[in-house]
Amino acid sequence: MKIVLIGHGMVGHKFLESLAETGMTGVEVTVLCEEPRPAYDRVHLSAFFSGTSADELCLVEPGFFERTGFTLRLAARAASVDRRTRTVTTADGEVLSYDKLVLATGSNPFVPQVPGRDREHCFVYRTIEDLEAMQASGAKSKTGVVVGGGLLGLECAKALSDMGLETHVVEFAPRLMAVQVDEGGGRVLRAKIEELGVQVHTGRNTQEITDGARARHRMVFADGTYLETDMIVFSAGIRPRDELARQSLLAIGPRGGVAIDSACRTSDHDVYAIGECASWNEQTFGLVAPGYDMARVAARHIAGETDAAFVGADMSTKLKLMGVDVASIGDAHAKTPHSRTCQYVDERRQVYKKIVISEDGKQLLGAVLIGDATEYGTLLQMALNGIALPEDPEFLIFPSSDGKARPGLGVDALPDTAQICSCNNVTKVGICEAVGNGACTIAEMKACTKAGATCGGCVPLVTQVMKAEMARRGMAVNNHICEHFAYSRQEIYHLVRVGNIKSFGDLLAQHGKGMGCDICKPVAASVFASCWNEFVLKKELAGLQDSNDYYLGNIQKDGTYSVVPRMPGGEVTPDGLIAVGQVAKKYGLYTKVTGGARVDMFGARLEQLPLIWEELITAGFESGHAYGKSLRTVKSCVGSTWCRYGVGDSVGLAVELENRYKGLRAPHKIKFGVSGCTRECAEAQGKDIGIIATEKGWNLYICGNGGMKPRHAELFASDLTKEDLVRMIDRVLMFYVRTADRLQRTSTWRENLEGGLDYLKDVLQKDSLGLCAELESQMQHVVATYQCEWKTAITDPETRKRFRSFVNSDKADENVLFVEERGQIRPARAEERGQTPAKVIPIRQAA
Repeated sequence: MKIVLIGHGMVGHKFLESLAETGMTGVEVTVLCEEPRPAYDRVHLSAFFSGTSADELCLVEPGFFERTGFTLRLAARAASVDRRTRTVTTADGEVLSYDKLVLATGSNPFVPQVPGRDREHCFVYRTIEDLEAMQASGAKSKTGVVVGGGLLGLECAKALSDMGLETHVVEFAPRLMAVQVDEGGGRVLRAKIEELGVQVHTGRNTQEITDGARARHRMVFADGTYLETDMIVFSAGIRPRDELARQSLLAIGPRGGVAIDSACRTSDHDVYAIGECASWNEQTFGLVAPGYDMARVAARHIAGETDAAFVGADMSTKLKLMGVDVASIGDAHAKTPHSRTCQYVDERRQVYKKIVISEDGKQLLGAVLIGDATEYGTLLQMALNGIALPEDPEFLIFPSSDGKARPGLGVDALPDTAQICSCNNVTKVGICEAVGNGACTIAEMKACTKAGATCGGCVPLVTQVMKAEMARRGMAVNNHICEHFAYSRQEIYHLVRVGNIKSFGDLLAQHGKGMGCDICKPVAASVFASCWNEFVLKKELAGLQDSNDYYLGNIQKDGTYSVVPRMPGGEVTPDGLIAVGQVAKKYGLYTKVTGGARVDMFGARLEQLPLIWEELITAGFESGHAYGKSLRTVKSCVGSTWCRYGVGDSVGLAVELENRYKGLRAPHKIKFGVSGCTRECAEAQGKDIGIIATEKGWNLYICGNGGMKPRHAELFASDLTKEDLVRMIDRVLMFYVRTADRLQRTSTWRENLEGGLDYLKDVLQKDSLGLCAELESQMQHVVATYQCEWKTAITDPETRKRFRSFVNSDKADENVLFVEERGQIRPARAEERGQTPAKVIPIRQAA
């Protein structure tokens, strides 16, 4: 069977994925993609202006087309369809035959027929190419206007604001988001948007666009007023792209779009239509979830599942627009006859909530939530599954006045068929089955079911269902660190901090039981170090450390240790390099430049460590903390000091940051990168903390990771001064230290954090929890109490005593043997240990 798919957007690619999942054989699939790039995530398109690249927005897994055998043709526009001959002709004149044709042509932005709409620096907000053009224009503009105050319009306004433009939104309707939000919600939404610096103009009908006196354009309104701006973006809705269907005489819906039946077939049953270009039951859908449903139905139907049916879609939505929670469920405007409403308005906090209930008060019909959408998951499931409302349904949104808990919805009340993730059609039973197959974290659940992986709005409910199923199966759902402490690492941190606890004995006596173990002792040691920053080998703390921290060096496979002196920012003087070389030569150590731009020395025996440290300290070096769960390195390029492309002093900043954070202990190791320009030679976007210089300051990226499971860092804040940058890093690191789990990297911490990046921005930029001053103060304590652990160790006679191979002898360990390779030593392999001494390098004694 030959299948031709016209269109490779989000819905088109979901069709391909669904077709591949059916296991259908003997199929030849050709995809005509009009754009020059494969499918990408339009839901998060505005992230492009926050530093997310086009490649990162791509939805196509590496090797997908090679694995499936499907053929993708980029920049290939379908010009016409001949249903009689079952052929598609491309703009280049190529003719492709089909047995089944799938139209996934999407929609076009609606541009009002206003004179002047085609002037230079007027755009639509639809493709990555559109965004690239907007970006180029924004660099030469001071003000920008978005025409349209709906979902896409507010997303576009955020993009203009992120570019640093004075931003305006012009809307024809009397309120923002008129389709989803009622008058009361629109009033609160407008106030919150304007509070963020965006000027809103509602009830404005643009008559023409002409030359401006102080800007490029003047928008003239029907009431005689005008607005001048340098840049205009039209985002006033969408219209189905149904021109191919019209040309080939397929049936069209009354409001446009290709008319389809429940199998997503058009009036020609060999032609299917899915997504925004389709009209089902005289209705078109502008959200991705219904399009995904259509894609799955069409794929299954083509594969022979004749009972596959599209039955409509819930148009409820939850979004965070410019940082403002906005949610709409079901009959938000109370159009159902005899329906009743309950409203809650807090103008001080700018929160608006409304529920629409049936006349008998038993069913939830709809809801609107602005400013706080905490109840969205509960309300949505009640509406979708017909779950009976509690006796006092108003308290689903009202604050409780009598101390009683707010009525909620236990996940046990949800039927197995309840759709938890609408974007990817994941039901309650699908999540429960994934738990049975071993998915017990949100990251694992996203990977195996895709629940929460698209818009993320369902993550809290996914978490609840997952934990409830784990409990039902008798699986451990607590996050206790071990049998001795019925607390998580986060809770241990707070107990230590609030209780001013500084010893493991006190912690155990007050909050634990037993004697402790190899899990809780290092956790306590790390928390003590993070809070109080005392010497880790202090008598009462030394026994808590793991092997590496106990000896202030990384133990290697042959029982020797590595020594890594700190070289802040990778900067080192010629004398410093000579000193390191002399130490390595004197003690016969293997040397290697690390990925973090440091010199690592291997092969040091235990009794040699204090001697090596003494010489390095004399030469001006400190401990590099390569052995600790702490700041490891701050990698940098040469920046504007030497590089002709550099716009910022990346080395100077890297040195300053490394010297600031070098004493910080954390749940896991931390790596920084500082790049002097967007060419990104320091690979900052693959680090826990990444900084990139811009013409206006510094961009801060957080929670990246290389290693086994790479994760691209996310843009957290833009165009910061150095002072603001340091303040933000202080907050991010200390919040990570106090909230992460044991041995959790920042990338995993971020993946499992409910609310994700937006939550972190609320807490650490907007200070929603009132923690920022406290976090900064705690970091300042760490900075002020820094000590080089090597120097403290060698100056304390009691600490030095532990650095010997045998408690009753000063002899070296004769089992440590080396072999020469490429002019340096390496550990002798098992088969080499019995060879003649001539091939084995003798142990060098310290001078």
